[in-house]
Amino acid sequence: MNRMMITASNTMGQLQKKLDTVSNNIANSETTGYKQKQAYFSDLLTQEFNNQERVEKEKGRLTPNGIRVGVGASMSQSKLNTEVGAIQKTGRDLDVALNKENLYFTVSVQNGANVETRYTRDGAFYLSPVGDQLQLVTSEGHAVLDENNEKILIGEDMKRISFKSDGHIRVVYQNNSEETIDLAIISVEKPQFLEKVSDNTFTLPNNMAQLGVTENEIYTPLTGALRNQVSLTGGALEQSNVDLSVEMTELIQVQRQYQFQSRAVSMADQMMGLVNGIR
Repeated sequence: MNRMMITASNTMGQLQKKLDTVSNNIANSETTGYKQKQAYFSDLLTQEFNNQERVEKEKGRLTPNGIRVGVGASMSQSKLNTEVGAIQKTGRDLDVALNKENLYFTVSVQNGANVETRYTRDGAFYLSPVGDQLQLVTSEGHAVLDENNEKILIGEDMKRISFKSDGHIRVVYQNNSEETIDLAIISVEKPQFLEKVSDNTFTLPNNMAQLGVTENEIYTPLTGALRNQVSLTGGALEQSNVDLSVEMTELIQVQRQYQFQSRAVSMADQMMGLVNGIR
């Protein structure tokens, strides 16, 4: 009965993690560029008991000898679903969507005294005044970087701005002069190594040496001849790739599984009470 309670309580703790994952997906079903997370489970270690020492009594048995008792299940993996979400036209000049899977914009984030480089698919950009210039930033205020990993600054006398499908920003000024800026875009080869910082912002792990992977193995900056891999849609945004109907089904299933495990704990407690009450 103690084993029954341990197995159920272990599984309940892991189901709570999946519940948190599903709830986060549902909460971000309308977040621009959000990528769904999927939880996968596996059995914990099992213990085998030899309940029949006389092998001749097991003739004709189709299953392996012994009784295998586990201690519950564990969430073994949380995988990022990198499929491209629906592209929705907005008609806004500063909105841009990435059309291909595993492409990311590069942004600079001020984290206290440190400046960090992060990656996002949220193309809802804005212009923020910096002195006598305008800086291209994300909806969270992070600076968008160009091909040389420099902040994108535009003259305040800008008349028109547009994003081209190959990743170029075309700026037209009041005197009809033009400027072309290349967005910093990377192609991620190993998205499983990306660590989520916020709902739609990612960074690289701090322990890459322990993981046996290098920065160049995780992603490739799309510069020079590699720019032909870039594909953008201006005046549009990529929606979340969360399927709300699937997530609601998952939520109901997790809740039912949690109830079953909770009932197992209650039954084990009742059985222990009956045993203790025997005189």
